[in-house]
Amino acid sequence: MRLRLEARAQTARWLVFATPLLAAALTLASGIVLFAALGYDPGRALTSFFIKPIADVYGLTELAVKATPLLLCALGLAVGFRGGIWNIGAEGQLTIGAIAAGGLALAFHDAEPGWLLPAMVMAGAAGGAAWAAIPAFLRVRFNANEILTSLMLTYVALQLLGYLVHGPWRNPHGFNFPQSREFGEGAAIPLLMEGARLHVGTILAALAVPAAWVLLDKSYLGFQIRVTGLAPGAAAYAGYPVSRIVWAGFIAGGAMAGLAGMMEAAGPIGKLQPLISPGYGFAAIIVAFLGRLNAIGILFASLLVALLYLGGETAQIDLKIPPAVTGVFQGLLLFFLLGSDFLVRYRLKFVRRAPV
Repeated sequence: MRLRLEARAQTARWLVFATPLLAAALTLASGIVLFAALGYDPGRALTSFFIKPIADVYGLTELAVKATPLLLCALGLAVGFRGGIWNIGAEGQLTIGAIAAGGLALAFHDAEPGWLLPAMVMAGAAGGAAWAAIPAFLRVRFNANEILTSLMLTYVALQLLGYLVHGPWRNPHGFNFPQSREFGEGAAIPLLMEGARLHVGTILAALAVPAAWVLLDKSYLGFQIRVTGLAPGAAAYAGYPVSRIVWAGFIAGGAMAGLAGMMEAAGPIGKLQPLISPGYGFAAIIVAFLGRLNAIGILFASLLVALLYLGGETAQIDLKIPPAVTGVFQGLLLFFLLGSDFLVRYRLKFVRRAPV
């Protein structure tokens, strides 16, 4: 007898939406084993990781703040992923968006005109879109692999940010710390609550969910994107502008990531520094697939992954758990999601060996 993989003739639709829940449950179970292996009380560790961070109003507001960039990046990436366009560079596009918006804030630091904040929003989105246009052009013009080009450009963006905050944009009164001066009040996103970091950008991110749902599921462009992703040959035969869909996927992903970068720089951080994001652009890939590339699903997935970030910080303070545990949880979540998806589409079958 030997094992063989066999494609399932039909996959129940409910299984497609149940696998993210299964992946989350398996991640939680693995967390129990992981904490026990590290010598921590699993119950206390899980409480510190998943319950304590959102046990009060302030914790819930922090959850929304963390989820905002994840949600924006994942919604943008979903547009490309549905069309088979693998933009892996959201982290770099987020960084360029922060640079573009931050450059405006620093240029008008003393004047702070009323139009400055709206201009920063547009500059952040335009900066991210322009950075995403580079792998889009290379894909359309030279058929270059967009996974490699978009990923490598991420590190170029991070180096550019590092150069600026160590060099020409460094705060002259900042005691040689590698950061820009603080943004003025006219360049700061208004807060929604006193004593919390919850800002107006969270509302804008929430409004992006129904907009993305209409685009992806109810518009003709969304239908073209889906067909291109499922059957590129059929899309080309039907006369769909495949190259334009590639551009649309990259520009949407870049603009949303750039907007997320602007909101981080002008919101919780309030300046430019060598690290704008702890990896939101990469984590957004997990969010997009955990949410099944559906706008509503992505909203809930962004809250779950944001909780992993918050829980990692809380557990690090309470139990001295290494911060790398957050990355481990994200990796386990992706691993179990991919494994569940694979077993939904294929099954293991025992086959009798032919007699010799």
